[in-house]
Amino acid sequence: MSGETNSISPLALFVQADIIVKAVMIGLILASVLTWAIIISHHFRIKRLARENERFERACSKAEDVDRFYDARGREDIPSARVFAAGVAEWRRSTGGPKIDKEGTRLRLSTAMHSAIGAEIDKIADRLNILATVGSVAPFVGLFGTVWGIMRSFSDIAGANNTSLAVVAPGIAEALFATALGLFAAIPAVIAYNRMAHSINRMEAKLTRFAEGFHATLSRELEREA
Repeated sequence: MSGETNSISPLALFVQADIIVKAVMIGLILASVLTWAIIISHHFRIKRLARENERFERACSKAEDVDRFYDARGREDIPSARVFAAGVAEWRRSTGGPKIDKEGTRLRLSTAMHSAIGAEIDKIADRLNILATVGSVAPFVGLFGTVWGIMRSFSDIAGANNTSLAVVAPGIAEALFATALGLFAAIPAVIAYNRMAHSINRMEAKLTRFAEGFHATLSRELEREA
């Protein structure tokens, strides 16, 4: 029979499901939409920031005057610029007095720039915890829908006093569809989380190398101070 009640299309499975399984399906679909929105927005954001960081760091390495470069580009809205600005700000505070504590200045420069790196990475990684949550929870939510659907199928068997496949098939199909939706939400979330975490770790490592290079530059400048 090819009637609506026997259809296994996704729309029909949703329409035929009871309120609990429908709620599970809607929740998983919304989680999937949110996951893809985060994946797409963060993918392009991370690529853009990595590209702009590289350009800034290359220009900084060629700059002959730190103060002039800071005045020209130190307020750009990218992580490398903010790490650079944190170093320059601490340098000016530490060397602005009549007496300079060289070792203390080096320590404060390192602390200031590494704190800036931490703040930048926290901002970039914002909402990635949602991907981790969806990746770990969605399969179990789908499994809950599966268990509920199978329980309803057994109830239909008892009510109809009939063990034919036609009685149990709709409920089992709805249950398995809930599991499929859970996996559909979870698999991209897990893959994207791992890939983006790797990209963010690489960016953190590059920012750290940039900060250490700039720290070395300022340390050499400190040696020239009277």
